[in-house]
Amino acid sequence: MPIKRLNNRTATRVVTPLVRTTLTASAFEQLISYVVKGEWKAGDRIPPERDLCQQLGIARTSLREALKAMELVGMLDSRVGDGTFVCPRSEFLSRPLLWAFTGTDHAELRDIMEARELLERDLASLAARRASDAELDKIKATIERMRESVANGESTLEADMAFHLAIAEAAHNEVLRNAVQLLRNLMKQWLVLKLMIPQVPQHVLEEHEVIYAAIQTRDPEAARNAMETHLQTTAHLLEQVVERSGKSSPNGRARRPVKQ
Repeated sequence: MPIKRLNNRTATRVVTPLVRTTLTASAFEQLISYVVKGEWKAGDRIPPERDLCQQLGIARTSLREALKAMELVGMLDSRVGDGTFVCPRSEFLSRPLLWAFTGTDHAELRDIMEARELLERDLASLAARRASDAELDKIKATIERMRESVANGESTLEADMAFHLAIAEAAHNEVLRNAVQLLRNLMKQWLVLKLMIPQVPQHVLEEHEVIYAAIQTRDPEAARNAMETHLQTTAHLLEQVVERSGKSSPNGRARRPVKQ
């Protein structure tokens, strides 16, 4: 039976059988190396378990333990009935950080928002200088998606995320784009709550339109300022979300305020 493909790519690799030490740990290290070195690329469907077992010279139990560990750190995504796929690098970079932030006193949110503001305001400026016509169309399309979601009373989270990532892509800096993806993954749980506040999605839509207009007219300074204003508003709203959550610090320390 042929291997089902995703994006016309399937990960292939001739694997050297492992020495029988701690098999699960050895398999984990070897499989990770394929992802980190780019031999298995984002979006690739990894080979079937039976093939990997034969190539690595290990039992299915050991292989499954190694694959499960890779799922936990966000390197692989197992889809029932479809196979196991390599996740985007930003996913497995942010997953351990997300665990570190989950369940804390939210003080770290201030640092995340500050980092995001410093990063994204300059990305908006770069996008105003570098965006192609196709990239401008992509940014505009995310605004249209958000407008439809607002009109239908649906969640605007995905359109909101897509807008910021489209700007990051238009800035033409892969390192900074991945950093934006990482920070937004860390903030996703808070953005969901922010967008549930009445009237906020409409206000966010309007701010996105101002940012897009500055990028589209090739005005780097206006784009930078519009993004800064937008993110400062978001920081203020997230402060409200944190306060409404009513969660106190596990160690009794006072929470630091989110930057306004």
